[in-house]
Amino acid sequence: MIAPRIMVVEDEEPLGVLLRYNLEAEGYQVEIVTRGDEAELRLQENVPDLLVLDWMVPAISGIELCRRLRMREQTERLPIIMLTARGEESDRVRGLSTGADDYLVKPFSMPELVARVKALLRRAKPEVLSSVLKVGDIVLDREQHRVYRKKSEIRLGPTEFRLLEFMMQHPGRVFSRGQLLDNVWGETIYIDERTVDVHVGRLRKAVNTGRMPDVIRTVRGSGYAIREE
Repeated sequence: MIAPRIMVVEDEEPLGVLLRYNLEAEGYQVEIVTRGDEAELRLQENVPDLLVLDWMVPAISGIELCRRLRMREQTERLPIIMLTARGEESDRVRGLSTGADDYLVKPFSMPELVARVKALLRRAKPEVLSSVLKVGDIVLDREQHRVYRKKSEIRLGPTEFRLLEFMMQHPGRVFSRGQLLDNVWGETIYIDERTVDVHVGRLRKAVNTGRMPDVIRTVRGSGYAIREE
């Protein structure tokens, strides 16, 4: 299963280390960013499954970044948990009204944060936690590592399985080759972007058997998407 991806925007290094340790222990992929402007740039390149956002970070405050994210179509539904030392009711109202989905006042317990992350993902993005994904007539079983189309099993290699799994988590959304490389192969692995075309070709050949319609859409100059129907 591709682990849900969480970006943490936090400039206090000890807290950032603690957040990474506890979230990775729960099986999440974690990226730590220490500045608001850097986070904004990273979020334009790649949108995670959930954002943990400190109110007070350098360059662009968390509250301003949250406001900007809600104005962008790509991030308007991104689940956001805001962290802050501000405990006044008026501050909580402001944070939530700006677009945060949840709010934690420092100091907080790690078990509580982890519980809220799970609850928010379950509510906002159930597909990242579900053991079975279904898009159109394709069913992907993460636990048994099997794929079916119209109840007929499809044999996929490990890379094609991860590629299909990732795209099925975001039906209809177009991903560039670079985004697919980061999310399926990992940001620390260098592979030529043309490798993506090869694996998409293998995946397309495997799932589009007979006269079945092509479920993978190629968007010239942009990338690939899996059709929602």
